[in-house]
Amino acid sequence: MDYHSIYEKNKENELSGRYITLKNIEPILGKHFAKNEIQVIGNSVLEKSIYSYRVGTGNFKILLWSQMHGNESTTTKALFDVFNFLDSDVEEVKKWKEKFSFYFIPMLNPDGAELYTRENANEVDLNRDFINLSQPESRLLMSVFNEFKPDFCFNLHDQRTIFGVAKTGKPATLSFLSPSYNEEREINDNRLQAINLISCINEELQKHIPGQIGRFDDSFNRNCVGDTFQQMGVPTVLFEAGHFSNDYQREETRKFIFIALLRSFQALYENDIVNNKIEDYLKIPQNNPCFFDIVYRNVKINYDNSIFITNFAVQFKEEIIENLLVFNAYISSVGDLEDFLGHLEYDVQGDLYEDEKGNFPKISEKANFTIGKHIKFVNGLLKN
Repeated sequence: MDYHSIYEKNKENELSGRYITLKNIEPILGKHFAKNEIQVIGNSVLEKSIYSYRVGTGNFKILLWSQMHGNESTTTKALFDVFNFLDSDVEEVKKWKEKFSFYFIPMLNPDGAELYTRENANEVDLNRDFINLSQPESRLLMSVFNEFKPDFCFNLHDQRTIFGVAKTGKPATLSFLSPSYNEEREINDNRLQAINLISCINEELQKHIPGQIGRFDDSFNRNCVGDTFQQMGVPTVLFEAGHFSNDYQREETRKFIFIALLRSFQALYENDIVNNKIEDYLKIPQNNPCFFDIVYRNVKINYDNSIFITNFAVQFKEEIIENLLVFNAYISSVGDLEDFLGHLEYDVQGDLYEDEKGNFPKISEKANFTIGKHIKFVNGLLKN
């Protein structure tokens, strides 16, 4: 399959950026209403509609959900790209629809999406609610799971820019996990199926973003939906959309999620998940929180009447201001930062740091400062 060409033909251009809400997706879902493939299956805490998109008539059932965390929208964009592809009449799609029944929930947490928070309107992390099932969104997903009886589950998320691939110095653009089903992290048949599928995905993605695939820690947490569904006997794969160089809107990452999803469906169609690929899976390096957004090295500072050279780092905080998502840079760490990298780095070669309050970068302060006499940084970035 020519994944890049397929993506360009099917990218949903009405969705872009990181702030994706129900208002953005409802008009697009409207394109499918005539086919009776879209339904309102429940409501959020604030009575916002939660939609499903169902397509295919096959016996093999695949359940996928996105934006369980409201501020994690990359996989939602990729799902709408997939919806467009599934609406096409290409041969692969015809075959998939005959073998599979797809059940998509493109936005499980519309309240969190509107507020741009990880939690729902009750400030509950839905992915830590699968023992108590205290929230309507959690109960809805469990109800769909029990009624649909999927053969495979896809749990779609975003991860922060802090993650890299082990100690390679590369960002974890995509990461995956076959969740554990018990405290011992044993591998049974359904967990092995998820492992084998991830190995197939990784093999394809290495052709596109070599060395930028990570593997999540598999510590068991029964509160999490993936661990729960795996424990209930259904193979489940966690997708995490991460950082690609200079792609804070995650439009490049979106493409790689699209490729990963299509490769997943093709592997399941070809039944390419029956061989034991544990060794290949374990070769995927683990996620490592080793990145800041920006690192400044060899900075002269004046602290408590002592002058010395150090490094400091900045992290972008995503903030909704006047209904727009803004990336505001805040100072997050000061020190040698020997084991950390920046997605962007500046070596200021011993010039003096200065801001409105003095000559020392303070944690949690906005990253507006000068280096030396004339080099000005605004929101963490060099001002031309």
